[in-house]
Amino acid sequence: MNPIETARSFQSELRARAPEIEQARRLPADIARKLAQAGLFRMLIPAALGGQQSDPATVAGAIEALAEADASAGWCLMIGATTAMLSARLPPDLAAQMVADPEVICGGVFAPMGRAVDAGDHWRVTGRWKWGSGSQNCAWLAGGAVLMGEGGPLTDAAGQPLHRMMIFPAGDAELIDTWRTSGLCGTGSLDIAVKDILVPKARSVALQSDPPVAEGAVYRFPPFGLLAMGIAAVALGNARGALADFPAIAATSASQGSQRALAERNVVQAEFAQVSGEVEAARARFYQTIDILWRAVQADGTTAIADRAQLRLACAHAAKTSADAARRIYDLGGGSAVFLDSPLQRRFRDAHVITHHIMVAPSVFELAGRVLLGLPTRDDML
Repeated sequence: MNPIETARSFQSELRARAPEIEQARRLPADIARKLAQAGLFRMLIPAALGGQQSDPATVAGAIEALAEADASAGWCLMIGATTAMLSARLPPDLAAQMVADPEVICGGVFAPMGRAVDAGDHWRVTGRWKWGSGSQNCAWLAGGAVLMGEGGPLTDAAGQPLHRMMIFPAGDAELIDTWRTSGLCGTGSLDIAVKDILVPKARSVALQSDPPVAEGAVYRFPPFGLLAMGIAAVALGNARGALADFPAIAATSASQGSQRALAERNVVQAEFAQVSGEVEAARARFYQTIDILWRAVQADGTTAIADRAQLRLACAHAAKTSADAARRIYDLGGGSAVFLDSPLQRRFRDAHVITHHIMVAPSVFELAGRVLLGLPTRDDML
């Protein structure tokens, strides 16, 4: 099976276990292990290292399919798959050390919340990172760290602080249980903390400037576009899951004071059709922009800033549209949707946590808008 079909094969189990995942506040270890055994966390690992080296649309489709069943599971897959892609930018021996185990799961946080001090062949790293999704199931973790000199942060030619992703064994970190949230409860997005650990310099990566070591067009795809794409795929999967959940609820539920099932009401029929169309339109644009950028990468390895901006715009639009859809389906569910055993309120809460990620947050519209208007734009995050 390809990764999308593999992900779909888990949907029944994940739907049945969604309440358990939410109550556990993490992805249960046995589910994570099954996903790893099926190769889903290896989608972006180079083929030379035993990975699947999947194309971007396949990665998005697999994440979306898992999120249709449970958004938290889809989110953990997104984090694990994209973090494992760091192996494509490491020296082969260190990359093999990181992903040699066929069931390895990696996780991490790009945000440079740590500090790294030069210690010869190593960086001495201290930091604490929020949003460490899926970390309890990981063998390797990564965290962004600002490179520090004697007078403060080291900077690039534009005066911006230099930072790198520091990759370290999960056993070097402390996981701090801060994850009590309104949505994506089952992602186990704990804080990750390290103090004065030594990370070999060769096991650190600057996503904006370090070229890939591994061969393959997917490693020339804009890394932040790929991350945004994974988050949008979770959002779309969650919205499509809400749309799939609603017909059975509408067939058996009635509004207070009414004898007719929700499905028999004209206003429900019209709203449901409109929401369905809006989600599918956002989804079509999402995959269209992935295809445009992927063709460019395959052709000559370069991508125009306009195409990168369109992908980020499509991702942010998909996340926003999906959140709006989850809210409207939740509203259509009426009083029954407020109970914790209703999938509609979980879809609603998950959708509105997804939109807070910086890769699809409202600020992306400003960034894309500058490019669309032809204004000078710092494009290293595109």
